[in-house]
Amino acid sequence: MKATGKLYLIPTVIADNTTNKVISTYVRETLKPIRFFLVEDIRTARRFLSSLSIFENIEQLYFNTLDKNTAEADLPQLMSPLLKGKPIGIISESGCPGVADPGALAVRYAHQKGISVEPLVGPSSILLALMASGLNGQRFSFNGYLPVEAQEATQAIKKLEGESRAKNQTQIFIETPYRNNSLVSHLLKSLNDETLLCIAVNITGESEMIKTQTIKAWKNTEITLPRQPALFLFLAF
Repeated sequence: MKATGKLYLIPTVIADNTTNKVISTYVRETLKPIRFFLVEDIRTARRFLSSLSIFENIEQLYFNTLDKNTAEADLPQLMSPLLKGKPIGIISESGCPGVADPGALAVRYAHQKGISVEPLVGPSSILLALMASGLNGQRFSFNGYLPVEAQEATQAIKKLEGESRAKNQTQIFIETPYRNNSLVSHLLKSLNDETLLCIAVNITGESEMIKTQTIKAWKNTEITLPRQPALFLFLAF
């Protein structure tokens, strides 16, 4: 049977200027022989790999786009180096590939073809926020983005709060940075006063802020979030 390459899931930074803080020596050493990469954004990926200072010439690397618009029909071509024995690395825009990320499409294809997959350890904002929240880490659900329209957002929040209370389940979601404060407003208006809410902003970055308190306490707290990546977690009782 012809040997195939290995698919590596490469973590990247989730806050600016944190490469040395969050990317391990093992990840750097593993990356050195890889020449083929599937990435969400080529410019961002090139900048990240350059910041590692492990390649003599970035121009000798090959990049293809793997994003939300990638179709299953595109995968044979994108993954073809693996079938020639060459390793491929997948790089997300932020954090770990395959987690709230289109990289899962390629990983599933690799499993179907019997190709080895190796996830490399690195920062995941979802897990880091959950770890630091003090909320239930035994039972949780990541829900992506809530609806933008106010009434639909309120309905979604109340539905998730009901599930949280019934299942003792932490609800986790994200928002586009410029809508952070709008989402906070929806949460304070929609959730019960006793529900615990954690807001985690710019995780691992210099201005990191992670705080958990009841909705009642949040209503008495002056808060204006910056336009930085944020996660929101709540647990209802």
